[in-house]
Amino acid sequence: MTREELLKKVLNSYEGYYDIERFEEVETGLIAKCTFFVHSEKYVLLKKAKLWSADSNEHVYVYTFPKLTKELYEQCRDEAYEKGMALIDPKPGHMYTYITTLFICDESDADAVKALKRCRLHKNFQFSLLGWMDFHTALVCVNDEQIYTNGSGRDNAKFLKRIIHVPKTKREVK
Repeated sequence: MTREELLKKVLNSYEGYYDIERFEEVETGLIAKCTFFVHSEKYVLLKKAKLWSADSNEHVYVYTFPKLTKELYEQCRDEAYEKGMALIDPKPGHMYTYITTLFICDESDADAVKALKRCRLHKNFQFSLLGWMDFHTALVCVNDEQIYTNGSGRDNAKFLKRIIHVPKTKREVK
């Protein structure tokens, strides 16, 4: 599977639930931004008698490079963090926002993988009364079909494994 094929599969998988904004300029490596928003609330009899409400957001920044280096990783991580934090509006009802960077590369340096795995960005807004932000990051190396994530990005790894590994079909019994 090539990087372009995998990128197409990933974006097609996100299309069902996320709003996708594709970028034509690939100077920074940013190919697409996927946005997810959910608003939930509970009320009694009338909508004016609201018991609670919760907003959940996720912003996924998809990057692609032939080879990921530590410098490229840090530059993209900082860019996604700044853009994602600018979109967060911590107010009553905000539960959480996930900022996710997804890298699709042919190969990567060991230093880049090490930095990616050690990434721990988390922020509470007013002691979590106004929600929190968690930073997820994942890397897919196409050449060896390896997936690397930080501690918060384990769910992204499960999602990506389902895309990369096509389930085997049952053999016909004669």
